[in-house]
Amino acid sequence: MVHVQQNGRGTSAEIAAACGLSVSAANDRLKRLQERGVITGWAARIDPDAANLGLLAFMFVEIDRTEHNARFIAAATRLPDVLELHHVTGEWSYLLKIRARDTKALEALITDRLKTLPGVTRSLTHIALSSAKENGPLPIEDETDG
Repeated sequence: MVHVQQNGRGTSAEIAAACGLSVSAANDRLKRLQERGVITGWAARIDPDAANLGLLAFMFVEIDRTEHNARFIAAATRLPDVLELHHVTGEWSYLLKIRARDTKALEALITDRLKTLPGVTRSLTHIALSSAKENGPLPIEDETDG
């Protein structure tokens, strides 16, 4: 499964060889994994710098009342700059992973879009200086789909 996550564009023969299966068995396994929802899709990884989205930030958001959660989630997930949205424990309600062109674009997103959403009482934003590892594969050791 790790091989497929790292080499999704590999040929059926390459995937089969890496998993120690015949091509038809590997194809059947991939089909079953997709049907079960284990594999949810196939996508290209884009270099953020090449796409002019080199600024990576993480933003904690506090929502004042639980009845505002659904509206916050709906609005935040529609923003293309918000790559991930996590409901978290502790003093904050949500953690967002954000990609932006620069600090000016990040400021506009935070000030004009996120902080204006219903229920947002405060936020804390951290800008990543660099990323040693990002978008790694899930640590699935068992190559079977059972």
